[in-house]
Formats: sequence, C-alpha cells, structure tokens
Amino acid sequence: MEQHYLGSLLHLADSTLPIGGYTHSAGLETFVQQGLVNNAATAATFVRNMLQNNIRYNDAAFMSLAYAAATQNNVSELLELHHLCTAVKAPRELREASQKLGARLTRIFSRRYTSELVTQYETAAGNSPHYCLVFGIYAQLTNIPLSSALYAYYYNAAMGMVTNCVKLVPLGQMDGQDILFDLQPLLKELTEATIQPDKSLLGLCNAAFDIRSMQHERLYSRLYMS
Repeated sequence: MEQHYLGSLLHLADSTLPIGGYTHSAGLETFVQQGLVNNAATAATFVRNMLQNNIRYNDAAFMSLAYAAATQNNVSELLELHHLCTAVKAPRELREASQKLGARLTRIFSRRYTSELVTQYETAAGNSPHYCLVFGIYAQLTNIPLSSALYAYYYNAAMGMVTNCVKLVPLGQMDGQDILFDLQPLLKELTEATIQPDKSLLGLCNAAFDIRSMQHERLYSRLYMS
C-alpha cells in the first residue's frame, strides 16, 4: 500500500531543515567538558538516558498530545500544553531553543499549509510556539499517522544527539552509526509508549540533564547555543 504521507514525514523530520537545530546540544557540551561523556560507550549511555528519561516524558509526550489536540481542533488544549511546556523547561537556553525552533518550523510549513488552528496558537503564544507542539500539529495536518510521526521525532532527536557526540567527544563516524543501529529497538519501544502519554508525568526528567543545561550558560568556551 502506498504510504502517501512519506514525503511529508521525511520533510517534517529532516535534520537539515533550516531551523537551527544543529546549533543546540541540549546540555551535551557540558557533559563532554566535564568528562562525563568521553567515548562511544558513555555517548551511547547519554543518548539512551536522554531518550528514555527525558524526551519520553517531555518533548515526545507534548508532541503526541499536540497531535491529539490538533485532531480535535482544540486551541485551548494547545495553549494549556504550551504553558506546561514552558513551565517544565527550567533551563533558559532549552526554553528559548524550543521556542525559536518552533517559530522557524512554523514559518516554513505555514507557507504551504494554512491553518486557523496554527494561527490562533502562534498568536496566543506570542509568536513563540514550542517546536514539539508545532511538530505534532503539522504531523496531524499533513495526515501523518501518529505512530510514524512519533518514531520520526525520536529518531530526529537521536540523530541530533549522535551527530553532536561525534563532533564534541569526538567519535568516529562508524561509532555514531553503531549507536544509531543499536537504538532502533528502543525507538520502537518509546514510540509505542508515547501514543497515549500520561499527562500527570509531563516534565519527569533526570535532574542532571537540567543542571548541565543550566551550567552550559556559564561555560568558559562553547560551540553550541544550548
């Protein structure tokens, strides 16, 4: 059966979209400078822990809930999710990165997909919509199945972290590819777990991720914006 949504999915989840995602490490740069991530094994541990213990209960969960809200054309739910997403992103750099990426993603897709829901959300959010919410909305608007959108979202996040590990640790390119190969079962498991996320668990996170992200703001030298 033809997967009519494949082009939209590949476009939405493309790591080369000009939204500036490559300029952010989500605190990884601090882990590397402190010597906590220093080889392929510790890099793989970092990526797995970030996916399992942070993204699952934060951005991926918000993305899934935004998809559901878009299905119902529920702007009030989107605004509630927006405020929750802002509140749980304690590190300033992560909060600002999420909103900058969201605004740029909206700018790209709104040129081809007009939506009153997106306009209302973006306006109410002060033109600073969160990336995970925008991703979920446009996944729904382009008729991408939620499970496919979630897997792509997790994969995009994993790819970004692995790419940053290769540059920062540094790792060999084959080390990075091995990490991605090994992550595939986890990505499937996380996708299934996030189809119907528990709103009461939103914001659950290993504290070290937020602490290292906060410390990143004061690093003496850095290559990334977060």
